[in-house]
Amino acid sequence: MTDRRRRPLWCFAFDGVQSLDVTGPWEVFAGANTTLGYDAYELRLVSPDGAPISTESWLTLRTERVPDDVPGGLTLLLSGGHGARHGSRDPDLVAGVLRVAERAERILTVCTGSFWVAAAGLANGRRVATHWNHTAELARRFPDVDVAADELYVRDGELWSSAGVTSGIDLALAVVEHDHGADLAQLIARHLVMFLRRPGGQSQFATPVFTEPARTPPVQAARQRIDTDPAGDHRLDHLARLAGMSARHFARCFTTEIGITPGAYVARVRVEAARRRLEASDATVDAIAAECGFGTAETMRRTFHRQLGVSPDDYRSRFRLTPVSTTRNTP
Repeated sequence: MTDRRRRPLWCFAFDGVQSLDVTGPWEVFAGANTTLGYDAYELRLVSPDGAPISTESWLTLRTERVPDDVPGGLTLLLSGGHGARHGSRDPDLVAGVLRVAERAERILTVCTGSFWVAAAGLANGRRVATHWNHTAELARRFPDVDVAADELYVRDGELWSSAGVTSGIDLALAVVEHDHGADLAQLIARHLVMFLRRPGGQSQFATPVFTEPARTPPVQAARQRIDTDPAGDHRLDHLARLAGMSARHFARCFTTEIGITPGAYVARVRVEAARRRLEASDATVDAIAAECGFGTAETMRRTFHRQLGVSPDDYRSRFRLTPVSTTRNTP
């Protein structure tokens, strides 16, 4: 039987919001309304005072004031942007979000919108996604939150959260699929020219993750050796021997100073080297695997799947740096 329920869906807006965090999901839900022929999602863009708000990119969005009497059964969408990260430190703003959230049947967060629910105490003990560039900050500020580092979106009960920017569209499609089935979600995805379920996680879009600088010369020398020659012999025993330490002591020192084990660091550096080669060269996967220290293409594929959630071939097809042609077609 077709679900004809009308769901109030409020998007909470604030100065410094990322505009696509608002408009991306909004287009999905509005598309569902158009396709279904009725307002399955009763959309409202609200703010504490109802004033126009300015986005990160200086677009101005008109809002409605949050009413004193907030109805129950809401779906509340909390978008991200630098305004969310800074606003989540303001007790008055957090209290305003919490007043609406407490009446919500479910809460959706996009990008750093996760900082709102974390600051309001609504994410404690729950698994939450956020933009890859802010996972460490979210985990540091809110240690009771289980931060999902790679997922494009996560559902934990009635708290749905997504990674950066366009993943808010992935999340909205998942919500529509949950409410109205895969056929409708697939139709909307096709109109938006995107996947209903995007392959891989957000790590494939991330830049190399910063690691702590080494504090001692032996560890710094080992790290530099790995960075400058990803394909070199970086087995633990070999690195330890060059550092003049036992393997166990070297591994302990490296992990303490850098934050990850030597083996994990070597794998990360090799993946980054391979990513650059896949983006910029025509070399085969076998050749790149050998150049970057994986030994075989199969080892490289397994490492890519483990770290990025995609194969080297799929990564290349998405991120290949194709030069723009300067040739003009003339009649």
